[in-house]
This record gives sequence, structure tokens and C-alpha cells, in this order.
Amino acid sequence: MEALISSLTQQEVFAITHASDVAAVRRSGQKLADALGFSETRAGQLALIITEAATNILKHAGEGEMHVGPAQSSAGVGVDVLAVDNGPGILDLNASLVDGMSTTGTAGTGLGALRRLSDEFDVYTKPGGGTAFFMRIWRDVPAPEPCGVEIGALWAPMAGEEECGDGWAVRCDGRGATLLAADGLGHGPEAARAAAAAVRTLEARKGVGAGELMQAAHDALRPTRGAALATARIDFDAGELRFAGVGNIAGCVIDGSRRALVSHNGIVGHNMRKVQEFAQPFPPGATCIMHSDGIQTQWDLDKYPGLAGRSPVLIAAILMRDFIRRRDDAMVLVVRRHGS
Repeated sequence: MEALISSLTQQEVFAITHASDVAAVRRSGQKLADALGFSETRAGQLALIITEAATNILKHAGEGEMHVGPAQSSAGVGVDVLAVDNGPGILDLNASLVDGMSTTGTAGTGLGALRRLSDEFDVYTKPGGGTAFFMRIWRDVPAPEPCGVEIGALWAPMAGEEECGDGWAVRCDGRGATLLAADGLGHGPEAARAAAAAVRTLEARKGVGAGELMQAAHDALRPTRGAALATARIDFDAGELRFAGVGNIAGCVIDGSRRALVSHNGIVGHNMRKVQEFAQPFPPGATCIMHSDGIQTQWDLDKYPGLAGRSPVLIAAILMRDFIRRRDDAMVLVVRRHGS
């Protein structure tokens, strides 16, 4: 199965600070479930997941953030729910996921319900360093077969802007996956227009290489203000990732160690002087991370024990939470090749 997912899909983000916020997230989830054709039963499960996750933030962290949107997967139709906080973390995660366990005097079924009701579930917590929960529920049962990569991406506009000038896209097929990360010059609607033009370049191309995609995007972005851009092609048979970058999109491959991906100076759509592909080994289990300059570059996954092995959505969430600059648009794209 071939499909493309990107930042052009809807993503709703909610601040969770008061009990009234729980209902707002639940309404958003119901609206999305209806649009995607969920059954009443599956939509009810989604509503419970959202309610338990939002309530957990209020009980244990006081405030946090939730993201609700279409599943970041080319395998099938579903909804992703992400709940992130910067609270005290969970001291004994395994015990907290057992029904009946509570540290606040309640019935203690919340976290256990999250795991039971979700088709896919993952969590990362660090004592004193907050918690992030990821839940996915598919529209159809049984769940679809996974594609060759797992994807996690978050993006956010600069404070005061409604449109995000950063964008991303992943196109997966039987032979590999093509990745794109864009940072439109500046911010606001014109930056968003440039990023969207880059994403649509990948929409129109199948199985294209990193350098070829970069050149196609350069032509497509000429009418726009231009963008920093990174492209990559994962070849499953060759076990490698080929990368091309122009501008300040940071990229790396993590497979035991962290290897930086090299970009050249320039602006795609205007003064792109050189396109060069660089190859890196990319065996099953390897992870590629790309992000815009709205994210600080000094992050180190080794300071988050166990995070590198968690869902790509959780990796993106923690990097966004802890390293966002907040004075620019921000985007993180994390893609992991499925293990053998």
C-alpha cells in the first residue's frame, strides 16, 4: 500500500488547564471520528481515551497539552491522541498502569483504561521530568498491517500566528519511504505557502530520490518566498538512507550512535547552488530525525533514558516540549524503520 501523510492534514492542539478543557478536546475527537467514518462504538472508545488522558494531566501535572489528529500512518484510517505534560513524572509506571492503582485517592482505572482502549499505546515518563502518552485507535477492526516505517511529527506556528511556516511529508511504498521537511522563509501565511508547495511536490511524485525531489521542489517554489528544505529516501533493500539538504533543516540518523546529515547553504526556490546526496546506513530499527530551526540543536536523547526506543511520536513530543524556541515556527519529524 502506498500513501502520503503530511502537515497538510488537520492537527488540533489544546492547552489543558481546567476541567472545561476536557470537553473541548472530546468534541474535537468526536468531530474527527465522524469525518473518518468511525462506528459509534469506536468513537465512544476514542472519547474515553481523550477523557482519561486529559483528566490525568489535570490530576497529576496541573496543566499540559493534547494533540488530536488523523493517524500518522499510511497503513489505514485512525486517530492519534497525544497527551504531554511537564509535571512530576511517574515513579512506578508499571504499577500505575494496573487497574485499581491510584496515587490521588481515585479508583485508579484511568491509565489502565488508556492502554486497554487503545489499539496502539506508548508512554514515556521521567521522574521530575514530565510524562507523554501516545494512543492510537483505528477505525476498522482488525487493525491494518503496518507499513515499513513508523512516523511521528509535531509542528506549531510562532506565537501570534495562525499558520505554521514549517511543513513535512512522508510517502511510503513497498520499496522504501521518501521524507521531506521544509521551513518556509520567515513566518506567517507566505511561509506556510512555501512549505505547502514543497509538500505538494512530494504528493505528485512516487519513489523519487532525494536529489531529484530537491530539484523538483526548487522549481515549484520559485513563485514563493522559498524555503530551507531537507529530503531523504530510505531504500529498504539497500539498507540505506540518501539525504539532500539546503538551508537550516537539522537532520541526523540514530542507530546506536547519532550521525549528523549534511546540508548546503541556500534557499530552495531562489539561490540553490548545489544539490548533493549523502548516503548513511539505515538498517531495520534505525531512526531519522529532522527539525527546523524553531527547535534548539543541543538536544541529546541519552539524557532521556529509554526515549530512543519509544514511539517516534513520543520522541517528537519530548523534543518539541523541551527544545522549542517559541520565537519562530517549529517542526519535528521522526521516522523509524520497522525492525526485522
